[in-house]
Amino acid sequence: MTIKELVKQNPTGIIAKAYALAEKAHADQKRKTGEPYLNHPLATAGTLNDWHLDEATIAAGLLHDTVEDTSVPLETVKKEFGEEIAFLVDGVTKLGRIKYRGAENKVENLRKMILAISEDLRVVLIKLADRLHNMRTLQALPPVKQKRVAMETDEIYAPLAYRLGMHDLSGELEDLAFPYLHPQEYRWLLATTKEQYQSRLAYLEKMKPQVKKLLEEHDLKPHDIEIRAKRYASLYKKLLRRDMDIGKIHDLVAMRVIMETIPECYAALGVIHEAWPPVPRRIKDYIAMPKPNGYRSLHTTVIGPGDKTIEFQIRTKEMHDENEFGVAAHWLYDQNRRGERISGKKMAEEITWVQQLKNWQERFFGKEKDPEELIRAMKIDFFRDRIFAVTPRGDVIDLPRGATPVDFAYHIHSIVGNSCAGAKVNGTLTPLDHPLRSGDVVEIIVQKGKKPSEDWLRFVKTDIARDHIKLALREKNAFAQTAKAPTHTELKITVETRVGLIKDISTAIARQHFTIMHFNTDHPKGGRFQFYHIEVSTTDKTKIEKLVVKLKKIKEVREISYKFA
Repeated sequence: MTIKELVKQNPTGIIAKAYALAEKAHADQKRKTGEPYLNHPLATAGTLNDWHLDEATIAAGLLHDTVEDTSVPLETVKKEFGEEIAFLVDGVTKLGRIKYRGAENKVENLRKMILAISEDLRVVLIKLADRLHNMRTLQALPPVKQKRVAMETDEIYAPLAYRLGMHDLSGELEDLAFPYLHPQEYRWLLATTKEQYQSRLAYLEKMKPQVKKLLEEHDLKPHDIEIRAKRYASLYKKLLRRDMDIGKIHDLVAMRVIMETIPECYAALGVIHEAWPPVPRRIKDYIAMPKPNGYRSLHTTVIGPGDKTIEFQIRTKEMHDENEFGVAAHWLYDQNRRGERISGKKMAEEITWVQQLKNWQERFFGKEKDPEELIRAMKIDFFRDRIFAVTPRGDVIDLPRGATPVDFAYHIHSIVGNSCAGAKVNGTLTPLDHPLRSGDVVEIIVQKGKKPSEDWLRFVKTDIARDHIKLALREKNAFAQTAKAPTHTELKITVETRVGLIKDISTAIARQHFTIMHFNTDHPKGGRFQFYHIEVSTTDKTKIEKLVVKLKKIKEVREISYKFA
């Protein structure tokens, strides 16, 4: 059912209301293609609907560009649609602040940023649906922008979709980016593989009824049998590893067998291997050992009729939906069980970044949980110890939770940190000890000649900031240290040593009520004199001179000098 059909079906519902506002807000806008701008939020919401997401997410998809690209403020969205939808729209708006500049060392930070500031997976899904339609209409943009957007999609959004288990989406995003990033290779690939694609497709179409009949003869009834052509971007990557030899690619076109249960998957594998010999080392069990992002399926390559290789992918319907739609598949399954479209609060998965979302689809699947527990599980918290703030240019700075604008400044450059005189966070002047949050846009105000304050050491969270502050303070105080008022007196006494001499000198000092802070001796090899170096706790010149007179009365003392320090 399309969005317009949903609106017609329920003209007073939240989706109809969002459609009406989007239609009004974008009424005078056109896309680069020349079509009405409304087509874009309609397509975005339509994709979210295809993924069987909840009404709040679909409504937010319709409204996702209103705050950023029209005069409609976020407060209006909040007033008309409530906190939840306003939160989703604001989350997508924040993602728009990220600017990809092609530096390889920033790519992973950008991926983390997308997840960390979203807090709710539905924000990520809206952004992915938005990007999908933008890529499908990328031909309308100037060539320079085409390449930038394609690179951003290939290096950020396609891997992000893959990590969320959305393999079909990830593959399509890569395919849409491929012609813009590698135009010559794309044309070569089209010309080289066209004949092979057609012949293998025809071969598998002929094999499809044979496979179905074979399974049914063993009391196995497949839910469906599909023929899947390998995507161009994926094929090109594989060709690079195979000496660009198309003959070495066995899965140019594969047959996908979808069964009802896991035991039936293994049974189907056995039946296929009994009919056609498997290629050694080409059997992969991703059901027993899923891929890190949760992908599950059985893969095998066999020698079929005519000595041609066939790759089979065997999985359950549930696995198929998970592998195609990833996290979004769970709305579909909950809807089927309950007979109703559920809200985002019912989604019960917990993301674990360390395991690359491996258990995301399985942790709570099929279990009845308290709604509040489910919404907590849905929130992305696997970066709870990190935040990702943004420079006005769109660069992402990775910091520990609780970090301040001063930490941010030193991560840009030590000179920026040392001369930091103030900060604006999201356009507002903010105290330097203010804890930053993921998604904050931070502008550091610098002042020539400004030096760090010792008070900064009280609130900074990063070692890099702390070390630079201490170093700057030492340099700042170096001259002042030499000009400070003395705190003690250093005595240098030349003596001819004897037993008990040190005791006599110490007694003379104590009688003047001085504390000996330091006492060491120096006896040059072969010399008849020793040197006593003594620090005493006074800077009173009169008292020191009285002490010198008393010490000189000791027979073995030959010379005394002193200085204040």
